[in-house]
Amino acid sequence: MNNIPQVLTIAGSDSGGGAGIQADLKTFQMQRVFGTSVLTAVTAQNTLGVLDIHMIPLKTIRSQLQAVKNDFNIASVKIGMLGTAEIIECVAECLKDRPFGNVVLDPVMFAKGGAPLLQPQAVSALIDHLLPLADVITPNLPETEALTGVVIYDEMSIKKAAKSLQMRGVRNVIIKGGHSLNSQSEQCQDWIFLDDGRDFVLARPRFHTPHTHGTGCTFSACLTAELAKGKTLQSAVEIAKDFITAAISHPLNIGHGHGPTNHWAYHDFVN
Repeated sequence: MNNIPQVLTIAGSDSGGGAGIQADLKTFQMQRVFGTSVLTAVTAQNTLGVLDIHMIPLKTIRSQLQAVKNDFNIASVKIGMLGTAEIIECVAECLKDRPFGNVVLDPVMFAKGGAPLLQPQAVSALIDHLLPLADVITPNLPETEALTGVVIYDEMSIKKAAKSLQMRGVRNVIIKGGHSLNSQSEQCQDWIFLDDGRDFVLARPRFHTPHTHGTGCTFSACLTAELAKGKTLQSAVEIAKDFITAAISHPLNIGHGHGPTNHWAYHDFVN
């Protein structure tokens, strides 16, 4: 039997190649797992912004999920951009019988340039239908506030928000600190809350660069890949943190705006 870990990303396509499905598949390849994909949207975007979004019909999303389910042994699935309440409900319905392994939910709400990627009315659908299915959720600080209603200004409020997410059914919470409670901080911290009650902080040096397009997608994709290999969540998140830190700190300098991260930097400069 083939023992190559197989993973799935459910997300939107980024024509600029820095985020979404493209970033996920690049990360999967670098971490030596076999990536499959279900497209929820096609975006026309580059490093300067999002020009257009076309949502994939629900029937096509269901067909893609069924095709993957019928032929692959998916150890972990990453959920990224979904866009609408209808797509969220469609994906949740297809996943309710847990056909795949670990579910990593990256609640994508905004593009790096600020363009909305999730309709406001879809937030409640995400909370009601997907949070209970998630083994891990990886929101940044603004996404955490939107999902919980908790205004985050210190570590106590972060813990309150994480508890709120766990009470809604999420087992493990990773709150990413890239937006930072302190914009002058030289450390980029992530806060991890495990379902066994443990919590810890991961900190790495902060690099002041505009080339951060796709950081959230890349981080959660690496996490998904490592979980598929059988790593513990603590080990997987440490590798994902090192992977994205390397990707940010060795920029490719591509594009005229928020450039993409360097998906091969971890293997060239760290591992």
